Amino acid sequence: MADSLPLFPLRTVLVPGGSLGLRIFETRYLDLVRDCGRSGTGFGVCLILDGGEAGQPATPAMVGTEARIEDFGKSDDGLLTLLVRGTRRFRVRETHVRDNGLLVGQVDWLDPDPDDELRPQHGLLGSLLRQAIDQVGGEHADAPPARFDEAAWVGWRLAELLSVTHAQQQALLEEDDPHARLDRLLALIA
Repeated sequence: MADSLPLFPLRTVLVPGGSLGLRIFETRYLDLVRDCGRSGTGFGVCLILDGGEAGQPATPAMVGTEARIEDFGKSDDGLLTLLVRGTRRFRVRETHVRDNGLLVGQVDWLDPDPDDELRPQHGLLGSLLRQAIDQVGGEHADAPPARFDEAAWVGWRLAELLSVTHAQQQALLEEDDPHARLDRLLALIA
């Protein structure tokens, strides 16, 4: 049975474990944040395939990532700001639009990635990620060394950090096998 999940279509891809800063100004999304805060639930972030981030509901990609609110505040211009973290992936079965313009999906949750280690042919990607994080720092700078041997974690962090198109990021998000995802990443950097 599918679960109901409010959707927030964006011109970006959120991956599991990734963080995203948002500025909220539309009533439908202020309502969404209020509802998530009251119920302790998340919402779905999907790449926009057609349409815009504001105004009429956009057409979202059918695979997205649940976002959980980690922090919130107010910007200098008075807008609500959020820091969200990607958790689990989902596939949208169908959507409908609420009276306030919020897009809601009936979703099936995708299986979490297995706790597999990097295969020898992907060892380069673990080293590349370690070098990139050493150079740019950021929230993963203090990650335990063992994380750089985890196939899924390495794949998701590279999907965040590499300069690839949104369509390429979406293809990585839609890939269910972490080793196949790493193969795609190898092809992208080759």
